[in-house]
Amino acid sequence: MSLEPADRQEYNITAYTENQVGLLNRIAIIFSRRKINIESLNVSPSEIEGIHRFNIVIVETEDVVEKLAKQIEKQVEVLKVYYNTNADVIWQEMALYKVPTDVIAEKVLVERLLRENGARAVVIRKDYTVFETTGHREETDNLIKALQPYGLIEFVRSARIAIIKASDGFHHKLREFERREPSEEVAENEFLNDREQVFTM
Repeated sequence: MSLEPADRQEYNITAYTENQVGLLNRIAIIFSRRKINIESLNVSPSEIEGIHRFNIVIVETEDVVEKLAKQIEKQVEVLKVYYNTNADVIWQEMALYKVPTDVIAEKVLVERLLRENGARAVVIRKDYTVFETTGHREETDNLIKALQPYGLIEFVRSARIAIIKASDGFHHKLREFERREPSEEVAENEFLNDREQVFTM
């Protein structure tokens, strides 16, 4: 029985990992083997020193996403994986727009359009001006369409960054785990100070 398109929606997969070479490639292979397209991928340091955070956006069914999360979590360097719908996260994307400076100077309509969309100038040159906005995909797409008639030169959008709404944060959970199951104290070698005598032939 084939799944109805309504069963598929955007999911945000959040993985907390150690910062190891080759991990990104191994995670990407998990998706490519299943022929699943990654809509957005962001890797950044997390709130915990030495721990990185992957934010992966895909369009799939919950059953498939759950299996993917479990598969990613099997990687040795992966500490924890969560998955959430868009309703369960606070997310943003950043976009940069390059437009001719003379159009901005002459067309009051364009200036008003940028102001209404919360765009701010990050670079102003004689030949072009670069504006930056943050928001959801629909918002950045709308501004692209609005700027096209005025000679939009270039456009680029970042990967999605997201924070889970209902989470205490992985940092809190990690500290709670350490409190409940503290690691053993490192035993001091009783012969350490006498190594000259102990290891002398």
